[in-house]
Amino acid sequence: MNKCLCICVSSLFQDSNISIHTDNPDLTPCFQNTILAWIPSIYLWTALPFYLLYLKHHKRGYILLSMLSRFKTVLGVLLWAVSWADLFYSFHEVLQNRTVPPVSFVTPLLVGITVLLATLLIQYERLKGVQSSGVLIIFWFVSLLCAVGPLRSKIMTTVKDRFRFTTFYIYFALVIVQLILSCFKEKPPFFSPVNTDPVSIFTILYLHFTGFMAIRGYKKPLEEKDLWSLNEDDTSRRIVQHLSKEWDREKARWKQKEDVTYMKKSNHVLNHVADGPEEAEVLIRDKKHSRKPSFLKALLKTFGPYFLIGSFFKLIQDLLSFVNPQLLSVLINFVKNKDAPTWWGFLIAALMFTCAVLQTLILHQHFQYCFVTGMRLRTGITGMIYRKSLVITNSAKRSSTVGEIVNLMSVDAQRFMDLMTFLNMLWSAPLQIFLALYFLWQTLGPSVLAGVAVMVLLIPLNAAIAMKTRAFQVEQMRHKDSRIKLMNEILSGIKVLKLYAWEPSFAAKVLEIRKNELRVLRKSAYLNSLSTFTWVSAPFLVALTTFAVYVSVDENNILDAEKAFVSLSLFNILRFPLNMLPQVISNIAQVRTCLSCFKRHRTPAVFLSHCSVSHFSCPLSSCAGYAITVKNGTFSWGKELKPSLKDINLLVPSGSLVAVVGHVGCGKSSLVSALLGEMEKLEGEVAVKGSIAYVPQQAWIQNATLKDNILFGQTPNEQKYQNVLEACALKTDLEVLPGGDQTEIGEKGINLSGGQRQRVSLARAVFSNADIYLLDDPLSAVDSHVAKHIFDRVIGPDGVLKGKTRILVTHGISFLPQVDYIIVLVDGKVSEMGSYQELLKQNQAFSEFLRNYSLEEDIEEDEPTKELGTNPAGCSSVLLPVCPPPPNDSLVLTRQLSVISSEGGECPNKMSTRRRVCEKNCTDRLWCLTLQVKLAVFWQYMKAVSPVISLVICFLYCGQNAAAIGANVWLSDWTNEPVVNGTQLNTTKRIGVYAALGLLQGTLVFISSFTLAMGGIKAARALHAGLLENKFHTPQSFYDTTPTGRIINRFSKDIYVIDEVIPPTILMFLGTFFTSLSTMIVIIASTPLFAVVIVPLAILYFFVQRFYVATSRQLKRLESVSRSPIYSHFSETITGASVIRAYGREKAFVGISDLKVDENQKSYYPGIVSNRWLGIRVEFVGNCVVLFAALFAVIGKNSLNAGLVGLSVSYALQVTMSLNWMVRMTSELETNIVAVERIKEYSETETEAPWVIEDKRPPADWPSKGELEFVDYSVRYRKGLDLVLQDLNLQVHGGEKIGIVGRTGAGKSSMTLCLFRILEAVKGEIKIDGVKISDIGLHDLRSKLTIIPQDPVLFSGTLRMNLDPFNKYSDEEIWKALELSHLKRFVSSQPSTLDYECSEGGENLSVGQRQLVCLARALLRKTRVLVLDEATAAIDLETDDFIQMTIRTQFEDCTVLTIAHRLNTIMDYTRVLVLDKGAIAEFDTPANLIASKGIFYSMAKDAGLA
Repeated sequence: MNKCLCICVSSLFQDSNISIHTDNPDLTPCFQNTILAWIPSIYLWTALPFYLLYLKHHKRGYILLSMLSRFKTVLGVLLWAVSWADLFYSFHEVLQNRTVPPVSFVTPLLVGITVLLATLLIQYERLKGVQSSGVLIIFWFVSLLCAVGPLRSKIMTTVKDRFRFTTFYIYFALVIVQLILSCFKEKPPFFSPVNTDPVSIFTILYLHFTGFMAIRGYKKPLEEKDLWSLNEDDTSRRIVQHLSKEWDREKARWKQKEDVTYMKKSNHVLNHVADGPEEAEVLIRDKKHSRKPSFLKALLKTFGPYFLIGSFFKLIQDLLSFVNPQLLSVLINFVKNKDAPTWWGFLIAALMFTCAVLQTLILHQHFQYCFVTGMRLRTGITGMIYRKSLVITNSAKRSSTVGEIVNLMSVDAQRFMDLMTFLNMLWSAPLQIFLALYFLWQTLGPSVLAGVAVMVLLIPLNAAIAMKTRAFQVEQMRHKDSRIKLMNEILSGIKVLKLYAWEPSFAAKVLEIRKNELRVLRKSAYLNSLSTFTWVSAPFLVALTTFAVYVSVDENNILDAEKAFVSLSLFNILRFPLNMLPQVISNIAQVRTCLSCFKRHRTPAVFLSHCSVSHFSCPLSSCAGYAITVKNGTFSWGKELKPSLKDINLLVPSGSLVAVVGHVGCGKSSLVSALLGEMEKLEGEVAVKGSIAYVPQQAWIQNATLKDNILFGQTPNEQKYQNVLEACALKTDLEVLPGGDQTEIGEKGINLSGGQRQRVSLARAVFSNADIYLLDDPLSAVDSHVAKHIFDRVIGPDGVLKGKTRILVTHGISFLPQVDYIIVLVDGKVSEMGSYQELLKQNQAFSEFLRNYSLEEDIEEDEPTKELGTNPAGCSSVLLPVCPPPPNDSLVLTRQLSVISSEGGECPNKMSTRRRVCEKNCTDRLWCLTLQVKLAVFWQYMKAVSPVISLVICFLYCGQNAAAIGANVWLSDWTNEPVVNGTQLNTTKRIGVYAALGLLQGTLVFISSFTLAMGGIKAARALHAGLLENKFHTPQSFYDTTPTGRIINRFSKDIYVIDEVIPPTILMFLGTFFTSLSTMIVIIASTPLFAVVIVPLAILYFFVQRFYVATSRQLKRLESVSRSPIYSHFSETITGASVIRAYGREKAFVGISDLKVDENQKSYYPGIVSNRWLGIRVEFVGNCVVLFAALFAVIGKNSLNAGLVGLSVSYALQVTMSLNWMVRMTSELETNIVAVERIKEYSETETEAPWVIEDKRPPADWPSKGELEFVDYSVRYRKGLDLVLQDLNLQVHGGEKIGIVGRTGAGKSSMTLCLFRILEAVKGEIKIDGVKISDIGLHDLRSKLTIIPQDPVLFSGTLRMNLDPFNKYSDEEIWKALELSHLKRFVSSQPSTLDYECSEGGENLSVGQRQLVCLARALLRKTRVLVLDEATAAIDLETDDFIQMTIRTQFEDCTVLTIAHRLNTIMDYTRVLVLDKGAIAEFDTPANLIASKGIFYSMAKDAGLA
């Protein structure tokens, strides 16, 4: 102080009579000229070194000298001149012999140098490319604030020193202008290596720029073009690159620490599949104690620094949150002190408001950093998993299904993201608890320990509830997963369920799982009610025990307003960290589990397909001239599995055509996979020379245009492209597809037939112009004449691929004479190898195989194809039981979809992919309709809950808030009780009533939350049951036009929302609504003047809420619409990983994935920012409530007592949180209640005819003869499409065997679907044994007919369930059926026999075996009418023979209708029906039809049968 005195000389540094104890306060001139003037300089000089260091490391190019920059520089120089004018004036005064205090030299000098520094910094920042400087804005702002005090003093005092008076005014004006100019942004810099600042610093603090988007979103639905582009730092490319680098460093560090290393050289000439890395892994695995590389460390290094900035903001916010309770204490003391100057009260109110606003701004900055970190984390993890999935080995893939890996990407990455928001609570919660307890100790002394004891006792209770809830969640997830899995299978195989009339059995299964799911939900509801009870009652119980102990220990302890309400506001602060801590810890536990998942999936893949270029001792001389060399190769689908291929020795000369043949399951597809490097090589050597093109057995089609599928990233070449289309017989298909080669193909090629998919897959290979072609049975899915065309034009000796090395897996015997070499596989070993003639001469397994399957005609060598009769369209869809390649999901719908597309059924002006049509054209319109959430939807939900329960819940909420207000008013009254002889009377009664009111509130909370949960479960049960019931009764046409994903979404996402999201959201909404209401009531009751400001505040609040809700909902919509393509592209990639690897397209697919993730983040980022925008504005309304509550308390201090002020302001301090959450819950509720509408919409779709019509049931033995009659029968797939069958008239006698043939799209399958009433007649009728099938119930009809469908569909479950879901048949009957279907040997060899678990879609059985299971089903049902829908197209000739023989013997007296690919199977049928364009072209015996030389004759000729 003395030092200051000597600096100022004439005035005191601090004088309380001037500054505090007066009605007109002011700061002393000495204080103004020293501390106040120096604060800006101290700030800038302190920040400068750090800022310069930052600028040095963050170059952004440079900015050209603009007018803005010139203005700022000129103003800076002027400020410097003004400051030093004061300095020179002081020297002038010295020369005039006046006494000048030292401060008049020091301050102008210091201020002048500082503004000069600021001016230089403006230019330096420009050269470094800074568009908007946060450091300088804060400097000018602080300078302005520090000049406001002196300005007021100068205005209020008389002018003594004119010169300094004038310079000060100029200085003040220049600082204001500088501050305003600093808020403007410079133009973007040149040569910028990084992204430029998107906005200026104040805009960031207040998030003002979001306002424009909010207004736009309120006026009209937001579209993609309205979104901002992503910052460079937030893009996938940048983030994943950074994370990969850190992860690689971590792995490298881990490798260095390993004692055992394995050296391997590499050679880039041959793509070997080496055995080196396996050995390394085995050696490493033995060292159990060695540490694994930590993925967490990589994450921390990548995202930690940015996250820490958010943590710093959180620290400041935590400290600020304790300022207002202290200010409340000061305010209560001010109200008690009737002599205090009024400005004290206004200052306290202003300080409370400022503190609250600062808290708001800083808290939202913290959240912004946390959420952006979370967003980047999700991007990084998604990118890493995607990249990993492209190189994951098959054995690794076996340990996790596609679903699990997609889950890893979506759910687990989301968990990391969610954790980011609350991770800081780990240190913040203990800090807040410690500070709160410290201040409570200051207020109430040791009594606070009683409250702490209650808290400590509540922690284990909370933890136990959290753990139990977690356990219930896990159980709930398990039930939900199994229900969704079952629903997925049901929807994939819905057509089969309808054909077999199996719906009731599967509906019962779903409802059983649902019952268990709801049971767990009910248990969770008890716990959640208990949890809500503790959440609401904890602060009250703590306050009660503390106050009770405080007044009981010593009767001189008086509970006055200050102690009571300051303590209450501190207890309210305590509530959040106490409840969050257990939650954060359990979240971290979850994330640790996820990390272990990542580790499991991230163990560096031992050999990454054929890209693992490794060297071993295959001398080049021995490989010369050979494209493929395999020496003593033994391969399996996983190291721990037994080998699928043993002792393989192959030398394939360059340019040769090699056929691979063998029975179902002998390892043909495995051989192709081994050559691709997709299998684990256990021993031997493999060399593959040159680029590879691969055509898988089940064609992999991308969700893209047909042309893109064929080009597959190659440079377009129109001439070559047209030649490929011609060769692969795709020209005719393009004519019928709605958009030609620009037709959008749906997921998994849903809108192409099996044959079309296979030809597109082949065209892709041909266009790629590779050196080696691996063709895994491409001819199986196409008709015989098409197969012949493709072989002749593409694969054969004169095809476009001649001169290339071709390995062809096939069952088509007719092509074998034209190949160079044939490899015969038996049980995973090469049994014979050689040319066609050599193998015939050897007279071993192959020649016997041929003799069995060729026609009894002499083989003439000059016309091999024609004479060798068995139809080439033989097909194997062998998937080894050992380990299937990635599941290709159900292909059930494809056959009839092919008919739709061939008939040109889709309107030509629509894109043919239904998913795209719906997503692009309809979604926006659909959403805009749905999102105007009508009250009707809320009413529907209330009806599902029950209106009475809804009213009871509202009544209970009113009750609990009345009790809470009562308790606090009682406390306020207690604190105002007069003190008699140093004590308060009636303390026992006071405590008793306070306790009773508080416990009443707690009890009502418990009852209301439990009632609400029960109502929610009731609604969930009713809505799900309605949806399920409707979906089982929905006609097939609905499933043909609606993507399965969308229906599954109703059963998964929407049901989840109704089960687990809507009830807690309503709970929170009602809680916050009533809390806000009770706050307003309390404040108005205490200070009636507050009613005046309530209306403007409510209007402001309402507008902010409407703007936010409209925009946030649309951002959520854009985000969810852009999220699904990420996952569908991902699952598509995993399914086709082997194809992508074979063509070397990994990089391009990574690029596509990154683009999709960035598109998603583009709509997610504004969502984060809009939340911050809302938070700041809503909390501003809350802060205004605090301000006005305090202001009116100050204004009415003479009429108010301290208790009422405490009550009113402590309520106001809580309201900010309530208002904020109320908006969020409104938005959540409006967004989520849409789920009810979506489920209602799908519960009310059109249904098919009744399953059973009681008064029209057919006789039990119907049909006894099996006579069929079509009378003037016409049918279409659905309204608006052309007829697929027109005026059919035909009669089939009982016991006849009818073959149905025709080109693709002739209406063959449609005819069988009409029999089962999957398609309903447009006109005409079908009679079976004289009964009109349209008169009886669907189940009565379908259960009396039997079909073996084209695609064998199995459901996950036991084999017995797949054969007999209603448990109608005995074991003997099932074994008999298995024996007749040639499955008995396989089933009896399994340990669990009939209880053998079939995996999803029957993936653990080969396609042939699945077809035999369908045959066994037919044998069990044994009805009078049997339909075979191309049932043997997907199996080898031997199995086909078994099936044909079984049908001939077992169904001898039945009417059999067969749709045939292989004409030889129907040559001995009674009659053949030839369909053409939906009408009967020919109908007679096979012999007569061949003689008449019509359509049938030409087909038979193509197949070599005529």
